[in-house]
Amino acid sequence: MPEESEPYRAPIAERVTGVVTLLAGAALLSSRKLTVGETIAQGELVIRYGITYLGKPHVTIVPDLVVADYGELLRGEEAWRFLMDKGHLYPRADVCGRRNDGQEDMVALKQLDLDGPYDVYVYGRESERQPLAQVSALIAVDRAKFPRRLARHLSTFASLDQWRADG
Repeated sequence: MPEESEPYRAPIAERVTGVVTLLAGAALLSSRKLTVGETIAQGELVIRYGITYLGKPHVTIVPDLVVADYGELLRGEEAWRFLMDKGHLYPRADVCGRRNDGQEDMVALKQLDLDGPYDVYVYGRESERQPLAQVSALIAVDRAKFPRRLARHLSTFASLDQWRADG
């Protein structure tokens, strides 16, 4: 009898060039180095998104495999599109991935809040499973240099002063 192997898994991964700075308890992603705060990463970075569990706003999962009701295995961008476009139609689909506490998990889609805000995580490399930080804002004058999905899920400010004024 052949040995079964675990299915290939891949979270969406958007590459950006930028700097991540810790400032006042927040991780900020910017297009260039900020004059204050602690730089924790710079250069080419990987962005992934965490979906919140229903009733547990402090727990998110970064999907890397979706098993649809009808048995299809979806990964990466295909899995993300399925969750965003058809997720409400398939509440029994399973979502596999890593939670924000670092634990692997598999959860029924109906237990996730697809309508809530998503957490944005930054990684140093695509192969990393643990994020460097959860990003809370984007500081950039030219947002076109960043993926549209990133701008939809992060508050965006043209300057550090604008971010401070809003906070």
